[in-house]
Amino acid sequence: MLNIERPYPPLLRRPEYPESPKSREALEIHLKELLELGVIRKVGNNEELEITTPVMVAWHNGKCRMGGDFKALNTYTVPDRNPIPKIQISCTQISQAVYISTMDAI
Repeated sequence: MLNIERPYPPLLRRPEYPESPKSREALEIHLKELLELGVIRKVGNNEELEITTPVMVAWHNGKCRMGGDFKALNTYTVPDRNPIPKIQISCTQISQAVYISTMDAI
């Protein structure tokens, strides 16, 4: 879960990525499906609240998937005070231990 600052700071709108009409149509259909399933929801009618630019990415086998440019979301998020430790550091610390408990692995 992301912690987001309130009130929201003003967002710089990003231009849409250039797409073919076929790709744009596939994107609209996919977004409509996700809205109907409740996977995504509209933020509001205000276009200033838009935090991502959706884009369709084509695979070599002809299928496509939806992605998004979430760089603008970093403006809103609050950094985690206790980030997850890097696995390399954890493994180095555990490798020097004589006894290892389950709490050391957490």
